Amino acid sequence: MTPAQSFALVFGAQFAAFGAMMPFLPAILAEGGLTAGEVGAVLAAGSLVRLVAAPLSGRLADAVPDMRRLLAVAALLAAAAALGFGLAAGLALLLAVQVLHSIAAAPIVPLSDALAVGAVRRGGFDYARVRSVGSITFMIGALAAGLAAEWAGPRIATWMLAAGLLVTAWAALRLPAPPGREGEKAPSPSLWAPLTETGFRWVLPLAALIQGSHAVYYGFSTLHWQEAGLSTGFIGLLWALGVLAEIVLFLTGRPVVERLGVRGLALLAAGAGVLRWTVTGFTVEPAALLGVNLLHGLTFGAMHLAAMRALMALPAGLSGRAQTLLASAVSASTGGLMWGSGWLYGAAGGLAFLAMAGLCALAFALALRPPPAPGPAAPRSATDHPSAASR
Repeated sequence: MTPAQSFALVFGAQFAAFGAMMPFLPAILAEGGLTAGEVGAVLAAGSLVRLVAAPLSGRLADAVPDMRRLLAVAALLAAAAALGFGLAAGLALLLAVQVLHSIAAAPIVPLSDALAVGAVRRGGFDYARVRSVGSITFMIGALAAGLAAEWAGPRIATWMLAAGLLVTAWAALRLPAPPGREGEKAPSPSLWAPLTETGFRWVLPLAALIQGSHAVYYGFSTLHWQEAGLSTGFIGLLWALGVLAEIVLFLTGRPVVERLGVRGLALLAAGAGVLRWTVTGFTVEPAALLGVNLLHGLTFGAMHLAAMRALMALPAGLSGRAQTLLASAVSASTGGLMWGSGWLYGAAGGLAFLAMAGLCALAFALALRPPPAPGPAAPRSATDHPSAASR
């Protein structure tokens, strides 16, 4: 198996799992007897736990000689914890399952990306095309779970999540071995070392605001659309179409990415977020939802692209911590917003999306500041591999 195929398998398995579960976790929690406020609190707890767990795993990843084993263990433990969503009911038990699963799952995506970025730096493969496999399987997972939930209920997504994570654990051990670190300058042992890099500090709040603006979508769009009478199959289609737009961006948007750069991509993501969440807040018309969900390719995809381009310019020894600190910033933003949006959605319904539009407007204003130019020590791959910044 080539390196590209190995990473495609890792990304494909984990995102098929997350794609199946993400649209239906709120419905699973509601089926377990939780109110809208309790659903928001449990979802927020997961994000806040990942805020702590992810950077600690990143620090460990930068210290251990083989990050693959850490990734495999995390995926295996997350698969075991995921089974609890299919068995537990009530606030206390579901909260406990969410906390345990979030601790285990927190490192999976950032460690996979850190390993892939390292391989790209060594000229191993085109990151964009390989990473797009994860987007494709996320879409397939969402569609499959939507159809399965029609006849088996939303908890079927639990078993799909566990199965995908088990495959991820197996595939992680088949990744190419990372090179030794002999002769490299030892990176700072501090957990916060990436914050000394000006480019990282510039992109961090933008990622937190724009990715965090998806909180109401992730937490309550399925419930909102179900209450409006949309079928679970159509809801799965909405999620899948968003990811399809993301795939198109990653596979065909390289000229646009090169032209826009980090700042342009961030501005594009923020502007798309203002439009997307405003429309979603005011209507449940199926045709309108089909149109604005295609903007997910920009609100998520373009911002992720901008962040990965910025991270590619960091020293290799900071890769694990930078990836996980970024993930933690997004988790902190999403978790806090999800907690608040539980109460906001309970009071205002779909108008809660308008608050997310306001966050994107703030991010747009911040992104008008020019990002700092890379220092002379920045790795060449930060500009030689612009497509490595994909989802």
